[in-house]
Amino acid sequence: MYILKATPETVRWGNFDKSKEPVLTIRSGDIVSMELLSHRAGDAPDLMMDEGVKEIYQQVKQRTPGCHIITGPIAIEGCKQGDVLECKVLDLQPRLAYGSNFMIGKGLLHEEFKNEQQVVIYKADTNTGRAKADFMFPYDNKLVGPGAVMEPGLYPRKPALANVQVPLRFHIGVAGVAPDQQGGVNTGLPGIYGGNIDNRNFIVGTSMYYPVQVDKGFFMAGDPHFAQGDGEINGTAIEGHLNAVLQLSIKKNLKINNPVLETPTCWIVHALHSDLNEATRLAALEAVHFLESNQGLSRPEAYSLLSVAGDFAITQAVNQLKGVHVSISKDLFPDKG
Repeated sequence: MYILKATPETVRWGNFDKSKEPVLTIRSGDIVSMELLSHRAGDAPDLMMDEGVKEIYQQVKQRTPGCHIITGPIAIEGCKQGDVLECKVLDLQPRLAYGSNFMIGKGLLHEEFKNEQQVVIYKADTNTGRAKADFMFPYDNKLVGPGAVMEPGLYPRKPALANVQVPLRFHIGVAGVAPDQQGGVNTGLPGIYGGNIDNRNFIVGTSMYYPVQVDKGFFMAGDPHFAQGDGEINGTAIEGHLNAVLQLSIKKNLKINNPVLETPTCWIVHALHSDLNEATRLAALEAVHFLESNQGLSRPEAYSLLSVAGDFAITQAVNQLKGVHVSISKDLFPDKG
C-alpha cells in the first residue's frame, strides 16, 4: 500500500499529459491512499482550505486548459496500451467538512437565470450521512480563472435551503489514464481515457474500467464530490476534498471502447457527445458492444435486452461533451453469478 499526498509536486491543475513523469510507480493490484483536492476551495477559503490546500493554491500557477486539480500520474508496471485498467474504490473520506455547489454561468438553465452565478456552501455530517446548506452568496463575475479565491466578507453570506438535507454520496468526478495525445488535455472533458465523467455511482465498492491509451497507464484522479444528482444541471456537484483509497489492477479479458463502471449489482456503460440525443444513440451502441463482447449475446439479442431491461440516464448535461450512461443489471445473467 502506498500513500500519495497532494502537494505542489504531485498534482496537476487542469490537464492530463502523457509526457509528464510519474509521481509514483506501482504494480498491478497495489493499493494507493491518495489525497484528492477540489478546485472550488476558493469559494470559502476559511472553511475549505487547510495549510496543505493553501500551499497548492499559492504555488501551482500553471492551470490550463481545464479547471480541476488532479493527483498523479501513477505508473503501473506491465500496463500496456490496449489493456484495461481497473480502479476499485475501497474508501472515500472527507478531508474537511465543507463543500461548494457553484451555479456556473453556463449551466443547463443559464439563460433562464440570466447567466448569474451563485455559491451554496454545504457542511457534511458523516455521522448522519447528510449534508446541509450553511449559506449562499452571489459569485463575483470578475473573479475568473481556475482557483479564484472569494475572500470571506466580500459578499454577505445568507442562509439557504432551510430544513433540507442532502444524502452524502462521496464519489470521484475526474479520473482516468493518460490520453494518447500531445500536450495537456483538458480535465473538464470526458473521453475514452476517462476524465470528467461525473458519474455519481463511482462510489466505495465500485470499479471503473479504463481503456489504456499509453504504456504504464499514468492514472490520475481528482474533482472529488460529496453529492451529485444525475445530470449535474447547474454545473457542479457539492465539490469538496476527499481522501481516497484505490486499488489499481490491469485487466486483460475485458473488452470495452469507453470507460465502464461496475457496481455490486450492475454494469454501467458510458457514451459522450456534444448533443444529448447523439450521446444516447452512442450509449446504446456501446451497450450492444459490451453485451456482445463480454456476455456472448448476438447484436439483435443485445438490442432486444436493452429495450426491455436497460436503464438509460444522463450522467451530466453541462460539459462540452454530454454524458449518457446505461445500467445493465447483473441479475439478467444469473448463470454467471
